[in-house]
Amino acid sequence: MTHPADDGFRLPPDWAPHSRCWMAWPVRSEAWGEHMGPAREAVSEVATAIARFEPVTMIAKPTKVAEVSLLTSSGVASFSLPQDDSWLRDFGPSFVLSGTGHVAGVNWRWNAWGGRFTEIDGDIQIPEKLLEQLSMRRYQAPLVLEGSAVMTDGEGTLIANERILLDPKRNPGHDRDQVEAILKTYLGVESVIWLAAAIEGDPAGGRLDTMLCFVKPGVVLVQTTSDKSDANAAAYADTAERLKAARDAKGRSLQLIEIEQPRPRQSDEGKRLPLAYTSLYLANNGVIIPAFEAPQDDRAFAAIAKLFPDRQPVQLLASDIVYGGGGFRPMTLPQPAGLPAG
Repeated sequence: MTHPADDGFRLPPDWAPHSRCWMAWPVRSEAWGEHMGPAREAVSEVATAIARFEPVTMIAKPTKVAEVSLLTSSGVASFSLPQDDSWLRDFGPSFVLSGTGHVAGVNWRWNAWGGRFTEIDGDIQIPEKLLEQLSMRRYQAPLVLEGSAVMTDGEGTLIANERILLDPKRNPGHDRDQVEAILKTYLGVESVIWLAAAIEGDPAGGRLDTMLCFVKPGVVLVQTTSDKSDANAAAYADTAERLKAARDAKGRSLQLIEIEQPRPRQSDEGKRLPLAYTSLYLANNGVIIPAFEAPQDDRAFAAIAKLFPDRQPVQLLASDIVYGGGGFRPMTLPQPAGLPAG
């Protein structure tokens, strides 16, 4: 049996051209609670905004397909599948791209963020059913991996969070060397930069997009806080320190661009919400930027728009989405442009 790297496949960066954006409708009441209705409206706004730049397909359980059609624009298609959650980048396949322009999928093991939920049978099946629908080659990886735990620059460098990948509830018995070897084999990368922090309120315990995002090879946007007593200050500082000490696959040091975090906000239960401007979505010729009704929103919009001058910036409220535990990036799964590998 061959592996993606053996066959010339690698994980593309978020800014690579897309043939489609896949999303999944909010359905888990334990996560959203009374915010389910507003969250669905917010997700429909995100899908409609992305559809201005690229096709969007929303995965929804059969009983919710009509609701998706009602709330989203005509540019958003629906795909009926059993589902349990909406963070598709975490439980969906990792699309990998070859030098010949062919696309394949990697199916990872899934246990709902280390056993946070038990109703996961629908989500476990989604990668296989999705790739089957696309008539796309499938590789089965021997590891629990959530797409939000990794980011690539498209030039051989992967940033990964050991809080997720080395979590004994996710990958018991695996050490860093073993996991790194699997990442290189299945994602086609040459160098892994390991981080180890998580911001307060992140239910996944280390989604990278709550702290950073690649802007381009060698350049990383990092969230920070000017309040050194803030609960997230240590996580931001540790992340920046590790990135400054790292070298990418080309031997370059990384340029870090700082962006101030949104004003802290609590859930109805008094828990800190994982607000992050770095949880954005790079659509074809567009960038979807989150806002949180915070004083920092305007500056964040201007800063991010400046970083992506060739993309049309669109800012949308993400507050209701974050109540479910994440931002725009884990909710979206871009399919790279290319022909399905058979």
